[in-house]
Amino acid sequence: MVKYNAGKRQFEELQAFLTHASTLLHTCGWHKLLGDQRAMVAFTEEERLWINNNWLTDAHNKDKAIYAAILIAHDVFARLSMNLVMTQNKESSLTYRLFEDETAAAAWLQQLA
Repeated sequence: MVKYNAGKRQFEELQAFLTHASTLLHTCGWHKLLGDQRAMVAFTEEERLWINNNWLTDAHNKDKAIYAAILIAHDVFARLSMNLVMTQNKESSLTYRLFEDETAAAAWLQQLA
């Protein structure tokens, strides 16, 4: 599970983390992840642009689709920023599904091939 903590993120740390996560997914042959954004604050414009222009386009344009179950943020602005990332990247091979319940999110991931 990828768990976002409350508070401001360091942009370089987010870049490094997501790049490393992409490498792990690809080299290990993994294609599912569970993201806990419940305590997360909204993505900054810089973060959102980097995620859209780099991570989602480069990291997941591999041979296999990636599935992400996301536990939605409590903060309405964080929800909106996540929705903006999702709607701007319909071309990515990353498929998101949003959940409020961790058990339901895990069950969805488990039923995928």
